[in-house]
Amino acid sequence: RAQWEIGRLAARDGGRRGAVLVLDEVQKITEWASLTKLLWDEDSAAKLPLKVVLLGSAPLLIQRGLGESLTGRFELIRVSHWSFTEMHDAFGWDLEPYVFYGGYPGAAGLVKDPKRWARYVMDSLVETTISRDIFLLTRVDKPALLRQVFRMGCEHSGQILSYQKMVGQLQDAGNTTTLAHYLDLLGGAGLMTGLQKFSNTVRHRGSSPKLLALNTGLVSASTGLGLRAARRDPGLWGRLVETAVGAHLVNTGAQDGVEVTYWRDRDREVDFVLQRGSTVVGLEVTSGRRKNAVPGLGAFGQRFDKATTLLVGGQGIALEDFLSRPATAWLP
Repeated sequence: RAQWEIGRLAARDGGRRGAVLVLDEVQKITEWASLTKLLWDEDSAAKLPLKVVLLGSAPLLIQRGLGESLTGRFELIRVSHWSFTEMHDAFGWDLEPYVFYGGYPGAAGLVKDPKRWARYVMDSLVETTISRDIFLLTRVDKPALLRQVFRMGCEHSGQILSYQKMVGQLQDAGNTTTLAHYLDLLGGAGLMTGLQKFSNTVRHRGSSPKLLALNTGLVSASTGLGLRAARRDPGLWGRLVETAVGAHLVNTGAQDGVEVTYWRDRDREVDFVLQRGSTVVGLEVTSGRRKNAVPGLGAFGQRFDKATTLLVGGQGIALEDFLSRPATAWLP
């Protein structure tokens, strides 16, 4: 209330221009959503030109508060993991460090000590996010299982894995509905997601999601390897490249309503499919893990003749160029 009153004074002094009040880590304030609604409605009634920006590092809590109390009063601006361009501008990173370490600026100063960097990511970022953003905000009947799902997602990021196969690999896995729910929670916390299979008809939750970490640093930290060792492993490096592309598409496309899925028909697969309205783009990522990426794109183009197809890496769009532009840049 005290800070809001300061904002009100600034708005009155600003005349028509008003003022902007920024409150950081708003989720730490008890009942922040209902209090914001009360103060905002008072300003609206008084026609006070005060614009308010609420920042928070707990996505699930922010979304819950917006939905419960602030309906019709807000615009949601999603701030995702740092992009390749941001990490390049801030730390001078080229492509390889970004693909391996991902977009965690707080961990950038630790990369010369890979073990310390990995501990920081897993302990300070992942564990606090799971404990604070998930366990304290929603009911999780099997906390150990949720952590197993996270570790499995890191291990298989960029791969299609059926829920039944997950159940077979996890201890005390429960049912597929539980696993799907836990993937949704991890996605809401900005850690990982399960992409659904693309269809040009009405989509329902499929039985085989494509697991995708939303920051390559999560995959790298879970391997226990350094950048050089990862670069010498074609399979791991291929997964990191594909994860970097997929995470970039999900993170940059969310704000603009771009849906990211994948496509598979028998042995033909397209890594990612972008869709916004009737516009569809299929993308295949080339890396050391896959030598020939053209057949999947060709089959996709034949099945969906109005779709655009793109090749990323290799003889296609340079990976640096692709990661330097948001998902919307690749929509015709």
